[in-house]
Amino acid sequence: MLSQALILCGGLGTRLGELTAATPKPMLPVAGRPFLDHLIQQTARYGITRIVLLAGRFGEQVAAAYHGRTLYGATIEVVVEPAPLGTGGALRFAADRLEPEFLLLNGDSWIDADIAGFARAWRTARADDPTLAAQMLLQVVPDVARFGSVTLEGNRISAFLEKSTERAGTAGLINAGVYLLTRDIVDLIPPAIACSLETDVLPRLVAQRRVGAVTAPEGSYFIDIGVPETFARVQTELPRVRTRPALFLDRDGTLNRDAGYTHRVEDLDWMPGAREAIAHANAAGYYVFVVTNQAGVARGLYDEAAIATFHAAMQEQLGEIGAHIDAIEWCPHHVDGTVETYRRECDRRKPGPGMINDLLAAWPVERGLSLLIGDSDADMAAAEAAGIRAIRYHGGSLLELLKTSI
Repeated sequence: MLSQALILCGGLGTRLGELTAATPKPMLPVAGRPFLDHLIQQTARYGITRIVLLAGRFGEQVAAAYHGRTLYGATIEVVVEPAPLGTGGALRFAADRLEPEFLLLNGDSWIDADIAGFARAWRTARADDPTLAAQMLLQVVPDVARFGSVTLEGNRISAFLEKSTERAGTAGLINAGVYLLTRDIVDLIPPAIACSLETDVLPRLVAQRRVGAVTAPEGSYFIDIGVPETFARVQTELPRVRTRPALFLDRDGTLNRDAGYTHRVEDLDWMPGAREAIAHANAAGYYVFVVTNQAGVARGLYDEAAIATFHAAMQEQLGEIGAHIDAIEWCPHHVDGTVETYRRECDRRKPGPGMINDLLAAWPVERGLSLLIGDSDADMAAAEAAGIRAIRYHGGSLLELLKTSI
């Protein structure tokens, strides 16, 4: 399961003039919060639990804002390069933090892409060709002049074409700034010198036919904030693109069979059509959130680490079909708990609406089109208190129930 992402935050941002005179480009405000916040949330929603920010100029600002935090279910680490090292050098500098496979993203661009599907394509391609070292996400744009472009042979990248004013107005494929890489790629990067991943490393792998590609669906929203025009546009465009309805789901008894305080991975038994229902909601453009009471923690039957392990297994099994849950909230409290830390009344425990309200506050959700599916009176009451539609699940195919509900 893909669990790590690195975000490149070291660009100088010179084309933005005074905007980046004292602020790193990824931390410029977009719709009232740093652009990097949007990127972290977008990345974490695909089950990524560990994010490393590769910072350069003004890196201390990035570290002060994010290092050591947990956001949207992902732990954040900031690595500040000692001198400008380029995209390749920054990756080499963080080599000891790398997992065997990881996602790499540019910190100054956004694409509304299905990372779960991107990862699934990677697994399929690597199974066919274990020598594959990288996979790039590509985007079709009407004018490649500002970006440079990419050419393909089948599902392999065959060449990179440099930026050129002679190609102004020409449509084509560009690098969308999202990569899946193996840790072995750092062996191609010289230590302690500035190096570009795009110009010094990837072309060598392209020559060996070791760079695969996935093209984002037509119409996918892409923007890079590196020039004043696009930075102005992103202020209104990104909130519009990100705002979407949400499907809230109960867990035990709705997504998986309730074994009684279910918490062991070996007891994960999906209800009929549950995984497929999540995939359907993903494809329909819904956020998918799980809200689950976990009083077993308060009763001393298991700890919150066990919940996290169970949820990681859910995400892994969803990933097998290219699906994902965007965020999972749980309430470990109960007024009759035997563990003092967790023995209390809590508005987050259903029928309280706290978990739902917390998600509505943290994510750009279109409340009027959102709904909750659950199997209990507590689920129905929580949805009503939060002001969203509720549908009772009585067993059978969750997929078929969802299809008739959205």
